[in-house]
Amino acid sequence: MGKRDDLIAQYADDLKNKCGVDPDMDLLTKVTIGCGPAIYDADAQTVAAAQDHEIETVKKNFLIKKLGLSDGPELMAAISAVLETYGKSERNKYRAVVYYMLTKHFGKESVYG
Repeated sequence: MGKRDDLIAQYADDLKNKCGVDPDMDLLTKVTIGCGPAIYDADAQTVAAAQDHEIETVKKNFLIKKLGLSDGPELMAAISAVLETYGKSERNKYRAVVYYMLTKHFGKESVYG
């Protein structure tokens, strides 16, 4: 197994054990690949949930640009709900896991066709 496969297994473990979600491995793999090289960078692979600019980046670059959603209060509510599910005390919130849960939340799996 390569590095990406190891990371996908780690993300699936987080989804199961920290979020109580049984992951769709095909979708998780596609979301992980969609994150590009960020998954290999220690800083970029996680979402700094306490930093407002980071949350704004998730909203603008992922929800609006990638998933094609319109800006509105429901986007921030969804991000908050996902971060709450992941656990406020969980220090490392992996970007691929957050993106996966947001994709499922909005029913936008088709983006990853």
